[in-house]
Formats: sequence, structure tokens, C-alpha cells
Amino acid sequence: MDEKLERFISHLKILVEMERKAEIEAMRLEMKRLSGREREKVGRAVLGLNGKIIGEELGYFLVKYGRDREIKTEISIGDLVVVSRRDPLKSDLVGTVVEKGKRFITVALETVPEWALKGVRLDLYANDITFKRWLENLNNLRESGRNALELYLGLREPEGSEPVGFTPFDRSLNASQKKAVSLALGSPDFFLIHGPFGTGKTRTLAELIRQEVERGNKALATAESNVAVDNLVERLANSGLKVVRIGHPSRVSRSLHETTLAYLITRHELYGELRELRVIGQNLKEKRDTFTKPSPKYRRGLSDREILRLASKGIGVRGVPARLIREMAEWLKINQQVQKTFDDARKLEERIAREIIREADVVLTTNASAGLDVVDYGSYDVAIIDEATQATIPSVLIPINRARRFVLAGDHKQLPPTILSEKAKELSKTLFEGLIERCPGKSEMLTVQYRMNERLMEFPSREFYGGKVVADKGVKNITLADLGVKSPKNGPWGEVLKPENVLVFIDTAKLENRFERQRRGSESRENPLEARFVKEAVERLLGLGVRQDLVGVITPYDDQRDLISSLLPEEIEVKTVDGYQGREKEVIVLSFVRSNERGELGFLKDLRRLNVSLTRAKRKLILIGDSSTLSVHPTYRRLVEFVRERETVVDINELGV
Repeated sequence: MDEKLERFISHLKILVEMERKAEIEAMRLEMKRLSGREREKVGRAVLGLNGKIIGEELGYFLVKYGRDREIKTEISIGDLVVVSRRDPLKSDLVGTVVEKGKRFITVALETVPEWALKGVRLDLYANDITFKRWLENLNNLRESGRNALELYLGLREPEGSEPVGFTPFDRSLNASQKKAVSLALGSPDFFLIHGPFGTGKTRTLAELIRQEVERGNKALATAESNVAVDNLVERLANSGLKVVRIGHPSRVSRSLHETTLAYLITRHELYGELRELRVIGQNLKEKRDTFTKPSPKYRRGLSDREILRLASKGIGVRGVPARLIREMAEWLKINQQVQKTFDDARKLEERIAREIIREADVVLTTNASAGLDVVDYGSYDVAIIDEATQATIPSVLIPINRARRFVLAGDHKQLPPTILSEKAKELSKTLFEGLIERCPGKSEMLTVQYRMNERLMEFPSREFYGGKVVADKGVKNITLADLGVKSPKNGPWGEVLKPENVLVFIDTAKLENRFERQRRGSESRENPLEARFVKEAVERLLGLGVRQDLVGVITPYDDQRDLISSLLPEEIEVKTVDGYQGREKEVIVLSFVRSNERGELGFLKDLRRLNVSLTRAKRKLILIGDSSTLSVHPTYRRLVEFVRERETVVDINELGV
């Protein structure tokens, strides 16, 4: 049994290494292949910046980089960037983005060399730290981590989950949410909360955390992304619990700074002492640097000990004058004090952090940062992991490894983690997915969704969730009319745009110029006809008074996203399906792209992509596609039939575009 487990762990390590190489390689290749300008165009670099140090925060220098031209970029707060003069591949100055404005980006850096303030560029950087933490954890798996893998591999039988009675803190929980909490509380090993779109997964987890603490348990709560961790922190902010958020302050939402460990350390009674040590260390460092540093060119092979001995006798040696010996000896003596002072400061900071974490009811962080030593200062009864279906097995094993039992929440019917390496594709199979297949009795599905009109929900509920998801009465009949959007004039576009027509399919099947095409050298696809219809639909919606920030455009293909983006105002969010996971808009326009005589659907066949695409809109969803190509696949055929029978299909000929 052990042998099978060891083999699987070794296999995971190989997959992680492959994915790490693929990610770094992809980034380096792009930096090589694209000029700075081209990389700026795709949103992964910003050129022509000058910086100034605007302050210090928690041990980092904050450098504000700006320019006269507006900055349009995909780089966002929390991302790692490499700072360079010309060639990012030759620089090792890496920082974290803290703030972003129209013409500036503020970066937190540990050191700021002089060259880094004039005429520099910032490039988005692959985050190697995550992979290192995955591997480190796999090399040090404890009992909890090993047990989780044995359950996944079927080498161990799960224990039964018994419902536990409780009085909810959150009075508005529905029956399925209460049942999920009750069974999670009564699971001695693990439990899975299956939360389809808009079913209040985070709210359910917040209740579970409060109930665990109420029972005297200490919780470690994590998620794959900082945004999801912040959502949990926000839900717990006024609960009276002692909440500690671990993570680089620049990656934590500003309004939640007071929950961060870094902030809590500054409020601790010993912080004055810590600050004093740091100030003394800094002053000593400045004093030390007034003397000559014993670098190889000055010390000429002399050891530290020899320098100090010669200085005490006041003599020079081998072409090193006594004055220089004295200078270097002073540097060495003061340097010892510098080291000792900073060492004392580090130990004191550790002691303060230990105390804060020991006293916390719940510690929150990303999966990767759960690998930090500081997290281990506490011992946890339960690990509660959100977004578990977007995290690889090596990622969720980090928090699981630190607690006695675990609860995973997610939806395996939506998109899995993105894996770049073809060879490491297996990493996209998650622990949640493996466990729910093997032990369906250890899961509970949340069944009431609070996001969308029930007519938008009906097809995905039937197709992907056995018809079990129902709409809460608060959203059941919501339409754009509630937002004051007027009905348009009659005619074919009127049919598309009417607020009461919540689900519309614009069918291109009868047009000759409907086919997709491929750009030279690109793996992706684009469809100019569909792009025109997206533009027309969005412009007409805006004409009816729908605000720009309420409209989103989804398309599965990168090239189609770029084409549509070039046709629409910048304020309209145009993203691939992956970019919309976990998000929602009042109106979504969806372009399927694929249209060909061979009936080829490519990766549209991954139905999880379809599920995510169909479940982002709250009040209106406009689908644009070729029913003849799509209907080759049974699920898409059912979708087209569903809209034809129950909702609105508009034939493209009638639109006269």
C-alpha cells in the first residue's frame, strides 16, 4: 500500500517540475519572441517608466513608477513583476505590484538600485515560489497529507459523516447550506461541499468556520486566489472571531489590512522593542558603511581573524597598509553587531507572530502561503479550502497537511486548474473531483442559486446538475427592465434586445460568410461575422441605456477576444471563459466562434467551459453561433433546441447586418 502512495507522490513531483518548466519557458519565450512594444500591447509589460521611492511599508520600499502616457495593462495588484532597463531576461530585480492608477504602478521592492528609477520597464513574471512550496510540501508530507492521498487513491476507506445539530449565526442560510454545514461538522476525516454557480459557497464556509470555532476548534481557511481569501475574511470581519490574514500586505485588499499579520504585529505590546532593534540595526549599518568593507580586492587573501589580529597590533602586511587594516577591522566589528541586532529583531518578530497565531481562532491565507513557517506556529483542527476545484492536488495538500481534518468546497462541473504543460495535464484533475467520484456520500450539493433569472438557470441546471439547482425567489424573475432599461422598437433587433427576452440565440447558420478562420502562425480561431454581431448587440444595449460596466463579452478563443476588443469601447470587459470563472455581469454576450463544414468543435467539447459561459449572466444572455456546426454535439444540440422551444432564436438573415 505504501509503495503505491510513494509512487504517486514521486509522480506528482515530476508533474510539478514539468509544469514549472513550462510556465517559465512560456514566459521567457514570450519575452524573447515579442519586442517590448508587442509585449506591452498584449498587456504583459509597461515601458518608458520613471520611478520614485514614496515610502516604506512593512520592510519593503514602495516605488511609484509613472509616465505621461496612460498605462493599459493586464498586470494587476499582487502580481510579480521584473524591473529592467532593456532586457528583462537579464534582470533579477523582482517586486510585487501594490497599487495601480491610470498613469502609474506602485511596486514593493526589497532593494532599490539606482538604475531602477530611470527609463525602466516592468514585465509580468512567472511565480516560481508557488512551485517551490508545492515541492517542499510533497517532500515533507505528514500524516494528514498522506491520509488525504490514500483516500484519493482508494487505499483507505473514508469514515461516515453524521449530521451535527447547530444554531446558525447567519439566519438567512437555506436548507441545503445548513445541511452542508451540519455534515461537515460531523465528518471525522473530510467533507466536500459542492457549490454550483451562485449558490453561496463562501457564505456557507463562513458559517462553518464560526461553528467550528464555537466548538473550540482552530481553523485554517484557504483558497487558491487572494481574492477568494479576502472574500472569506470580509465575511468574518465583524463576527467577533480573532481573524489573522497571512500574506504579503500588497496582495490583501486595502480595507482588510487590519486583519493582516503584518499589521497585527505593529499593534503588539512588544512592537516598540522590535522597532527599536530595527532602528539600532539601521544606524549601526550606516556607521559600518563609513568604513572600508573587506572585499577580496582589499583583503588580499587575509581572513577576518587575521585582519582583527593585525589591527589590534596596529600593523599592515603584504601591501595592505595599517590604515586599511584598521578600517576593515572596524567594519568587521560593527558588522557583528549589525548581524546580532537584526538576528535579535528576527527572533523577537517570530515570537510576536507565534503569539498572535497561537491566539487566533482562524488563520486565513492562500494555499501556497499556507506553506510558510509562520502558519505552522498554530496547530489546526480543520482546514477549510475554498475554490478547491481550481487548485491542483499539490496545492490543496499544503493546507491539508497542517490540519487534522479537511473540508473542500468547489464545483467540479466548472473549469479545472489551468495547466500549461501538455505532459503535465494530469495535474488538472483535482482532489475534490477524485474524492467526489470515489465517495459521493461524503458530499452535499448547495441547491439554491442567488445570481440569475430562473430561465437563464434552467438549461445548465438540467444539463449539468440533474435539475437540482433552483432560483431563489429574490432573483427568479429579474430582468433588465428592473434597472430601468426600456423596450426597444420592434423588428428583429427588438427581439434580441427586449428585456423580457432573457435568453436569445442569434443563429448564423444560414449565412455564407459565417465561417471561422485562423491567423497565420496561430493555434487560436476568430470569427469576423460573430465579432460584428457582438459589436452591434453591445452598442444597441448601450443605446438603450445599459451601463458599460454591466455588460460583459465572453468567447472561448484568444484571437476572437482580441478581435472583439478592438471593436468595442475599452470599458466593456471582453474575456475568455477562463477570465470569467467566479465572476458575473448583468448582461453577457457570448460568441461561440466555431463554424465550419466539418462540424469541428475543438475545445468547445469541454462542457465545463460551456457551463461557466452560460452561468455568468444575471438578467440577460445573448448567444451568437452557428447552430449547424454546434448541433453536431448532443449537449449543444439540446441547448439550441431548448432556446428554440422555450426562449428566443433570431435568424441572422432577419437582422440585416
